[in-house]
Amino acid sequence: MSSSIGLTHFNAFNPTGVSFPAARRRISGGRNFKIFASDSKQQQKEPDLSVTVNGLHMPNPFVIGSGPPGTNYKVMKKAFDEGWGAVIAKTVSLDAAKVINVTPRYARLRAGANGSAKGQIIGWQNIELISDRPLETMLKEFEQLKKEYPDRILIASIMEEYNKAGWEELIDRVEQTGIDAIEVNFSCPHGMPERKMGAAVGQDCDLLEEVCGWINAKATVPVWAKMTPNITDITQPARVALKSGCEGIAAINTIMSVMGINLKTLHPEPCVEGYSTPGGYSSKAVHPIALGKVMSIAQMMKSEFRDGDYSLSGIGGVETGGDAAEFILLGANSVQVCTGVMMYGYDLVSKLCSELKDFMRTHNFSTIEEFRGASLQYFTTHTELVRIQQEAIKERRAIKKGLQSDKDWTGDGFVKESESMVSN
Repeated sequence: MSSSIGLTHFNAFNPTGVSFPAARRRISGGRNFKIFASDSKQQQKEPDLSVTVNGLHMPNPFVIGSGPPGTNYKVMKKAFDEGWGAVIAKTVSLDAAKVINVTPRYARLRAGANGSAKGQIIGWQNIELISDRPLETMLKEFEQLKKEYPDRILIASIMEEYNKAGWEELIDRVEQTGIDAIEVNFSCPHGMPERKMGAAVGQDCDLLEEVCGWINAKATVPVWAKMTPNITDITQPARVALKSGCEGIAAINTIMSVMGINLKTLHPEPCVEGYSTPGGYSSKAVHPIALGKVMSIAQMMKSEFRDGDYSLSGIGGVETGGDAAEFILLGANSVQVCTGVMMYGYDLVSKLCSELKDFMRTHNFSTIEEFRGASLQYFTTHTELVRIQQEAIKERRAIKKGLQSDKDWTGDGFVKESESMVSN
């Protein structure tokens, strides 16, 4: 398999834009772009937010991330009606009977003192499992959504136990509904790791390679591998997924965490009958971590997968158009939002689109491709930063010293040459 999602064509990736390959089963119309500032005197066109990823056309790069906002027909329909570029449904598996959720299953972190009811929400934790609805029910709803919204992009998120036949059956059944792509959940940080599900696969590159091989041999639509940040080097599993046939990478899933301890009751949060369990951390506070992971993956893809059609979807703490612009500047083709929808509602997409257009107007960008990946060129090693700064300091000192010898005086520049050697 050889297609993409998320980032646009990485082939011919250059400092001013990420370029990726031609989709696996759908041919992407991507081409390489150069970044340039338009003449401010020219009439500026309305920014175009549309993107084509793996041959899948989206009106904008904003995608509902897999989770509660994509848990059933009603909410996914709401997302399409509000104008989201694509919807990724909540993760499904063959046997939903083994999925039993608890309540409460969320906890929030606010800026300020521990346990304070005031202050801005900066963190969100969940101990929620994948979909607890029967697979047959979810499949019927996928099919209904594709009939009602044939031109909109619906993506199935899937996760299964370590069983080749199980993965093949699940892929076959979701594809029959007409879904446009598959995102594979190799990253859920909690729930059933003993069954080799979720992050248990994403953290084991040998296991990941084997499972990706099963998936990509069966799938006929683009496949995205969703990565866990709960690993030392996220580029390792991302590399394995791409080499094993996945068209794209989605990053990041939630960060394993303990949200906090109630200092009155001494019980952890979220508290279920006095007890809790570590869960996945999301929202604004994870945004810088997500940017770092996406940057690392994008650099790896630029270096090692230039000639393929691969893509990247950025996830983590997106609440504003500026947050999204940062992911795109690091090379993302699409940007996923989950917790943000839970906090602000489905109409958040109109604000995201408006703010992203404002950013584009400020820099005279007319399309997403004009600035995608533009900021990757400004990352380097610490050793290189030291060299760059030392050279800059040397140059500044040379300017302040003025003339080095009497032979350097000139008649035409005499006054400025004099001033260059004055200390006050």
